[in-house]
Amino acid sequence: MAIVINPISPVAFTVFGLDIRWYALAYILAFVIGYFAIKRFTMNKSHDFVLTKKQLDDLLTAIILGVILGGRLGYVLFYNLPFFLKHPLEIFAVWHGGMSFHGGLLGVIVATILFARKERLNPLKILDRLAVVAPIGLFFGRIANFINMEVMGRPTDVPWAVVFAGHGEVPRHPSPLYEATAEGIVLFIIMYCLYKYTRLRKYPGALGGIMGMLYAVFRVLCEQFRAPDIQIGFLTSWGLTMGQLLSGIMFLFGLGLFVYSVKSGSKE
Repeated sequence: MAIVINPISPVAFTVFGLDIRWYALAYILAFVIGYFAIKRFTMNKSHDFVLTKKQLDDLLTAIILGVILGGRLGYVLFYNLPFFLKHPLEIFAVWHGGMSFHGGLLGVIVATILFARKERLNPLKILDRLAVVAPIGLFFGRIANFINMEVMGRPTDVPWAVVFAGHGEVPRHPSPLYEATAEGIVLFIIMYCLYKYTRLRKYPGALGGIMGMLYAVFRVLCEQFRAPDIQIGFLTSWGLTMGQLLSGIMFLFGLGLFVYSVKSGSKE
């Protein structure tokens, strides 16, 4: 027996006639909480890597631009290029939805490298700290996906299957909640413990590489319960999805970064 949920309005609340959507709210919460988390890791003199407040503010600005531009361009290129070639103005209609984590990650990496070059800092040290707090944003993003009835799961008869009233009567896996748990809560706990209780942060790039590998593993597993993107479907006859393909590539890059970091022996 499935759990029936009445559809939730995509608008969380309205301020002075401006609709604040759940997805926008998720981004705001992720950036605000992430800012204070990074501040704790980089502005406390007891830590071994310190940024000034101005540097931290500039880094946050760079990250926001990287997430939004990279996430949108990633979605355009990886998930729906034929549509956007026919409707190029829709590329800018971000309020219609459509963001790619892998694209956003690339955007953050590029933004971090440019910021680090400007400030003459080691970008790998910054990416390691970002790797610890990134799951916070993933958690809020997946919760927003669930509220918006996006990227829902495959049909199932498990007791916790959900049905959004008026949007199909087929019970489905609540896959965004699976991802919020695995890619958000579990990944954050693991990354925080590795940062706090191991010496891996002494090797620039090690934590970033681990985060890349772990996210890829969790994403591949969760995609087993998630319906493929309707405009793409499965990429192979045995059920490979675009998310799994991109995550597989991400795992290899994460592994390469981790091996390079440890073998180089380049400690802080």
